[in-house]
Amino acid sequence: MKINEIIVVEGKDDTVAIKRAVIADTIETNGSAISAETLQRIAHAQQKRGVIVFTDPDYPGRRIRAIIEEHVPQAKHAFLAKEKTIAKNGKGLGIEHARDEDIREALQAVYTPLQEERPVEITMEDLIDAGLVAHPKAKQRRIQLGNTLQIGYTNGKQLQKRLHMFGISKDQFIKAVQALIQEENQ
Repeated sequence: MKINEIIVVEGKDDTVAIKRAVIADTIETNGSAISAETLQRIAHAQQKRGVIVFTDPDYPGRRIRAIIEEHVPQAKHAFLAKEKTIAKNGKGLGIEHARDEDIREALQAVYTPLQEERPVEITMEDLIDAGLVAHPKAKQRRIQLGNTLQIGYTNGKQLQKRLHMFGISKDQFIKAVQALIQEENQ
């Protein structure tokens, strides 16, 4: 599988994992303190070939993603569930620990943020009704929803923004929530 866009990862080990799974070029951020020079390289790469942000599903990875989102809003995003990035010895988490097929699957399910203005389909009330906010199992449900829709984990405040940004329709949202509730009831 060959990827045209340049994949933005956190470090060298992530690059090794990406190149093991697919044919692609990468830019490494070298941690969550992204330099202005690295942001310029990412912006330039976006103009030339496009970029896919593929960071670890942890706080530093989410921070890097947010910084890039702010500077390069047209960047595409790939996500992997936390449980698919845990090291075999259980001591570590990251893209570098993911299986090749999981990396390929995440890259096939890339999301592109919508650029045009459109009304918000999924309201905060919808999130509350679905038990994704202000509910005892809200965090676990958001994790499952993020995995199902392949949009990654977010806190309650950011979930509505992420659903809107990636153009998740109300219908997709409802189906994902129904599947989540069905899974809980088994």
